[in-house]
Amino acid sequence: MANVKILLLRGVNVSGANRLPMAEFREMLAEFGLKNVDTHIQSGNAVFHDPGVEGLTDKISAAMLLRFGFKPALFIIDLAAYKKVLAANPYRAAGIADGTNVHIVFLAEPALGTDLVGLRASATGGEQLTLTEAALYLHTPAGFGQSALAEKLPRFLKVLHTARNQKSAESILALAEAVPVG
Repeated sequence: MANVKILLLRGVNVSGANRLPMAEFREMLAEFGLKNVDTHIQSGNAVFHDPGVEGLTDKISAAMLLRFGFKPALFIIDLAAYKKVLAANPYRAAGIADGTNVHIVFLAEPALGTDLVGLRASATGGEQLTLTEAALYLHTPAGFGQSALAEKLPRFLKVLHTARNQKSAESILALAEAVPVG
């Protein structure tokens, strides 16, 4: 699957903010020369074949601002790297049982200096976390929305990040694996 990429946008279509119509979003991505663009749900998850578009991140950011009036943080991850992040999930078994209570927090860069002791002190009700260079994995048995750990994450995690629950992350992977190359 050479040159298949996954694009994750942060904070799109959340609580009515940063509204992004998926059809227009797919059209915009195709205008850059990206092939076989597809999206997953209404939160700015896209997959596509990239024939080698130069400066893609900057182009998407500028086009988002011009076309939709906001510029979300974006993460472009090649398929092989995305698979590695998902495969490294230490809570995968719990996510198979309930994929909405296990989250993968994709990091723009390694989160060196993260206060893991302070972050872990926020955990309640069996919550767990594991930090790697590419992602922070969270298991929140009572739910992400009820998690004190998840709520305090932005205070402790000082790098740009975006989270997907395991169920969504795996659905995005399946969509990316189905992208025809070319």
